[in-house]
Amino acid sequence: MDFWIRDAGPADTGALATVFFTSVREAALRYGEAERAAWAPEQPDATTYAKRLEGLDVVLAESAGKVLGFMGLTPEGYLDLAFVMPEAQGKGVSSALYAVLESRALAMGFPRLTTHASLMARSFFERQGWQVDHAESVARDNEKLRRFAMSKQLAVAKPMSAQ
Repeated sequence: MDFWIRDAGPADTGALATVFFTSVREAALRYGEAERAAWAPEQPDATTYAKRLEGLDVVLAESAGKVLGFMGLTPEGYLDLAFVMPEAQGKGVSSALYAVLESRALAMGFPRLTTHASLMARSFFERQGWQVDHAESVARDNEKLRRFAMSKQLAVAKPMSAQ
C-alpha cells in the first residue's frame, strides 16, 4: 500500500474524526459491541474533533486523497490518539506514523514517552519497545474499557564533549 505521512491541518479534522469513529466501531474488535458504542457513541463533527486535537502535534497517513490513520503527541510527550482505518491496518501505517512522532520527540529531547493503549494498540507499542506500567480501566457511559498505561524511555543523544 502506497501512502505518505504529513502534518495534519485544520482542514483534516473531519477526516480524522471519521478515522477515529470507524477505527473504534469497526476494528476495535477486542472490545464488545457495547464497549465500542460507549467509546464512540457517534462520529464527532469536525468542529468538536478540532477541539479534541488542540495542542497536539498530529501526523496523518494519506493515500489517493484518503486519510488512512493518524497519531498525536502532546508537548509533554504523551502519545494521544493512534487510529488507523480497518483496511489500512497491518500495512505499516501505524509504524510510519509512530516513527515520525518518536523522531520528533527525540529531537525535542524528551527522555520518555507515555500513553494509554487500548487492547489492540498494546502489542503495537510493545513491538516499538514500550513497556506496560499497569493495566487499568476507564468508564465510558455504563461500560468499563480495559487499557494499559505504557511508557518508553528514549535514548536521548548526549552532547559530545569538546576535545
